[in-house]
Amino acid sequence: MDLNFWRDRRVFITGHTGFKGSWLCLWLKKMGANVVGYALPPPTKPSLFEVANVQEGIRNIVGDVRDHKALRAAVQEHQPEIVLHMAAQSVVRQSYDDPIETYATNVMGTVSVLDAVRVLTHRTAVVNVTTDKVYHNHEWVWGYRETDTLGGHDPYSNSKACSELATQSYKDSFFSKDGNESTRKLIATARAGNVIGGGDWTRDQLIPDVVTAFNQMRPVVLRNPRAIRPWQHVLDCLGGYLTLAERLYREGDGFAESWNFGPRVEDVLTVQEIVERLIARWPEKASWSLDQGAHPHEAGYLRLDMSKTMMRLGWIPRLELPEALDWITEWYGQYFKGADAKALCLKQIHEFETKVRQAEGQRL
Repeated sequence: MDLNFWRDRRVFITGHTGFKGSWLCLWLKKMGANVVGYALPPPTKPSLFEVANVQEGIRNIVGDVRDHKALRAAVQEHQPEIVLHMAAQSVVRQSYDDPIETYATNVMGTVSVLDAVRVLTHRTAVVNVTTDKVYHNHEWVWGYRETDTLGGHDPYSNSKACSELATQSYKDSFFSKDGNESTRKLIATARAGNVIGGGDWTRDQLIPDVVTAFNQMRPVVLRNPRAIRPWQHVLDCLGGYLTLAERLYREGDGFAESWNFGPRVEDVLTVQEIVERLIARWPEKASWSLDQGAHPHEAGYLRLDMSKTMMRLGWIPRLELPEALDWITEWYGQYFKGADAKALCLKQIHEFETKVRQAEGQRL
């Protein structure tokens, strides 16, 4: 990722008030980008967007991606060069409670974004952020490749697979290789694993549940401790999105595809293993217990194959899981002691950039 590429770059982010969107806004502003965010109000209380004052220095638009007229007007006004579509109903359990909202947001919201981009008259790169759960899950032990069958058991996973199909349709129907390169629209999708990091308070997600329980001096209750997931730090994931967007904008059709972003094989662990590693790092006494209640279906085993992303995009995860868990423990520990949330984020962004530069220097 070329940090200089983002200086003065016009970037439009949907879903910028969420956990990943907030980190992304802070990072892009640090690199000097002109950031416009379009989203509903922050989805949680507290939220990283509010406690880190993310709206400072960006154009913050409160809007719903399902409101096509308003979204198109915002895109027309700001004329983005890069669009990062992250707005979504992203919680599996919530998708069982309200499948209509989930499909409306994740499918028609994506269509609204792509159609707003369709009428722009300059070169634009779009990264549609979906999920590792878009694949038809066979519960097998090897990682899913980008060419594997899409599916999704629950409404969230399936709606994200539908979002992938809508993206492919817009690419084939409206953004083909024909035409002037200066006006081309280039679209890719990014499929990431379970993203973790400081400042996450998303409902029914592991790290927020763990940290909230530990801070309240009570056991965290686990629904499915044996479930295996690809865990990765939020900065590794966002670094992948930014790398993809840059290559897509600069080099075009060779990167207008689907891409997996996940951790190293050794960082694909069970929920129980993650929790017990956090317990070992937590300064006070902490524990977990098993939720004995009935719960809707969730995948038991999920891994991603990053061969294509690593070989063709040149992206690799930089934070090994033990270090990622150290960063998470440090972030929440300092925050609960009164530290400034934005300063904590910017410190870890700087440390991550330094780690990437050092690794690139060693590689060269």
